[in-house]
Amino acid sequence: MTETQTHDGGGESTFTVIVAAVANLGIAVAKAVAGVVSGSSAMLSEAAHSVADTVTELLLLTALKRSGKPADEEHPLGYGPERYIWAMLAAVATFVGGAVFSLYDGVHTLAVGEKPGDPLASYLVLAVALVLEGYSLRTGLKQARGEAARLKAPFKRYLRYTPDTAVKAVVMEDSAALVGLVLAAGGLLGGQLTGSGVWDGLASLLIGVLLLYVAWVLGRSNAELLVGRPLPRPVRERIRAELLASRHIVAVLELTTLVQGPDEALVAAKVDLRDVSTAAEIEWACERAEQRLRAAFPAIGRVYLDPTPGPLSSGNDGR
Repeated sequence: MTETQTHDGGGESTFTVIVAAVANLGIAVAKAVAGVVSGSSAMLSEAAHSVADTVTELLLLTALKRSGKPADEEHPLGYGPERYIWAMLAAVATFVGGAVFSLYDGVHTLAVGEKPGDPLASYLVLAVALVLEGYSLRTGLKQARGEAARLKAPFKRYLRYTPDTAVKAVVMEDSAALVGLVLAAGGLLGGQLTGSGVWDGLASLLIGVLLLYVAWVLGRSNAELLVGRPLPRPVRERIRAELLASRHIVAVLELTTLVQGPDEALVAAKVDLRDVSTAAEIEWACERAEQRLRAAFPAIGRVYLDPTPGPLSSGNDGR
């Protein structure tokens, strides 16, 4: 899959994140009110979940805005990787704001015990939240599936490896939100049928575990991109082939690629050129090789080719 061979989807990603943020903000307030009225630990955990998701979307919007700044003298390679710093903070917000609170509230409910209140308000809020979260998830899935189809990649593989972590975060968090709503409803129903708050506490614990998983997956994805992730092996092989297509390049001695953003990648290579090539031919060979790479992979923003003598070169050793 050509991970970085994407079109400029910044506007589409921003719309997806905004839809998720607006939905989560309204849902958070409604869940908190319902949780207080019904005394439901699971509903309060879901309110914390939605608050964490709202903070996450705000951080992702910051990431999209700041990473879109053009390169300048202080940052000659651009600001693309900055999105992964903010996306990492978003994963931390999911962990601290959602998972920790949910786990604590679940343990507290199981240890202290709470008698369930009237769940009607909570059921109504859950029903509305289900519709809003479903719409937000639909928006994220539409963008993700469209990109996966355009790249001719399986959807699961695209979601696993896409460098567009903003859309990945929305899809994962909204999916987790829908599962969380089902868990909260189960806790309410169990408490209503048995008169015990144990079911509510268990639901809260399960929501916390779910959020831990989401935070871990998103954190791992952003960490990989922050440390530096190369283009996929099939893409690297195609880049190598494009370079060798030049009649002046006889070998690619070293190839380095780096994903810098959803639609930006860097390529650097040490290439061995024919010993009989003139300086002008070498210059034009490098220029045409760069043009071919950009045409084949529009996401490649920077190409650095270093003419380097190979082990079998017969030229002067420079001494």
